[in-house]
Amino acid sequence: MYYTTYLSPMGEIALVANDDGLTALAFQAGKAAIKKQAQWQEEPEKFQEVVKQLKEYFIGTRVEFDVPLAPTGTPFQKSVWQALCNIKQGETYTYSDIATAINNPKAVRAVGTANGANPIALIVPCHRVIGSNGKLTGYAGGLGLKSKLLMHEGAHFSV
Repeated sequence: MYYTTYLSPMGEIALVANDDGLTALAFQAGKAAIKKQAQWQEEPEKFQEVVKQLKEYFIGTRVEFDVPLAPTGTPFQKSVWQALCNIKQGETYTYSDIATAINNPKAVRAVGTANGANPIALIVPCHRVIGSNGKLTGYAGGLGLKSKLLMHEGAHFSV
């Protein structure tokens, strides 16, 4: 496993990858912060493309990411995370929308749990999921960060 950090305009981001792709991305100020494991190799050069795309996102020239992803999760979680990747920048979905998108409309709570377990924040855009009332709901990086990300993307939501 490889590890590095990137200081973004919205705070420090930890990046973890294996030879297949990115396995984790977490804002370090949130409750999903990643602590470097002793067996991980700190190799910033392995993350050059990810960091380049993150920089482009933060300056507003990138709306989609194109890096290999290798998240670990159950088949259900992976189906939710794939559905999240279909939410375009500037759009928001509800948990119900995601449940419908994965052809399991009764799985709204399970979708919420899978959304919260997303290991690759920002690139797998779990921050684009809001409550059915249009208001912000939980985010591992905190609601303040979620709000900033959605405003950066031009999304509409209620506070």
